[in-house]
Amino acid sequence: MKLLSASILAAALLAGCGSMSPAPDTPTRTSEGVLIGPSGMTLYTFDRDAAGSGKSACNGPCATNWPPLSVADSAKPIGAYTIIVRDDGKKQWAYKGWPLYYWAKDTKAGDKTGDGFNGVWKVARP
Repeated sequence: MKLLSASILAAALLAGCGSMSPAPDTPTRTSEGVLIGPSGMTLYTFDRDAAGSGKSACNGPCATNWPPLSVADSAKPIGAYTIIVRDDGKKQWAYKGWPLYYWAKDTKAGDKTGDGFNGVWKVARP
């Protein structure tokens, strides 16, 4: 009976841990060695961007295929994460100076189908 009670208590404690996760302190997380956005989708960098320039080289139709990781109005730069202003005036997250993008053809969390695309897109790594 004591073993059963201990198992029930352990299960109850573990179930409660899921709701105790801290609020995110960065705009991304790491999964399988790559950066992912809040949606769980893989993030990418573009070799044609100049790291630290505060600009994105992916605008117009490029940004349709490679949507930028957008910034909430209340967000502030934190650690290696900076905020750039795009040509259209919208804000985008950058990591270590590299603007971050999603790939429109990734359909589910964990997809990395844009890695190596045209030799200029790479998964973003921490």
